[in-house]
Amino acid sequence: MTMRTKVLVVDDEPAIRRLLRGSLAAAGYAVIEAPDARAALASLAIDKPELVLLDLGLPDRDGLELVAPVKASGAALLVVSARDATEEKVSALDLGADDYVTKPFDTEEVQARIRVALRARSRATREEGAVAFRDVVVDLASRRVTRGGVDVHLSPKEYGFLAELCRHPGRVILHTQLLRAVWGEGHDHDVEYLRVAARGVRKKLEDVDVEASAIRNEPGVGYRLMV
Repeated sequence: MTMRTKVLVVDDEPAIRRLLRGSLAAAGYAVIEAPDARAALASLAIDKPELVLLDLGLPDRDGLELVAPVKASGAALLVVSARDATEEKVSALDLGADDYVTKPFDTEEVQARIRVALRARSRATREEGAVAFRDVVVDLASRRVTRGGVDVHLSPKEYGFLAELCRHPGRVILHTQLLRAVWGEGHDHDVEYLRVAARGVRKKLEDVDVEASAIRNEPGVGYRLMV
């Protein structure tokens, strides 16, 4: 049996969720709904959708704050919002959204843009391979991490941190680049987040001192993965 593509609809308006659920289900998608940011983040971790339709006017957080965690999860992201100012669109796209649709919208147009975003995601996934260091293999396409052939569970932030290093093996990745890629805008100076993530990854993947770790800290600059 073919697995249906999972789409997460994040919107606090029940009428919008019903409209999108009906049109997307009729098109063959498996639809998951979240009325707020908290439920959306939980669904990202549990349901692992391939694509997210995100409203920006959520009751508990600004939707822009969800762009980074959605992209870190590997899902494609289509913003569907009543905010039609150019600066809002630019902000969402700069943060990593794949596309932006303003309300009111045509469901046929939304579906067309979903297909484009999913095709782009599929191409990107095929282009991402596996990176190995010591007895660890990080499969970027499937978001799977193994050590000695055994699956290792990393938190979303730990995986995002490691994946960003794996995409540029041997290169120093700046603190700001890592923070923006994993935690989003507004965290440029939260370097302690990186220290916590690095410590968690090392603990789960290596039995060596920090000095001998493949995840190297370049003080005051960033991190690099030695492969």
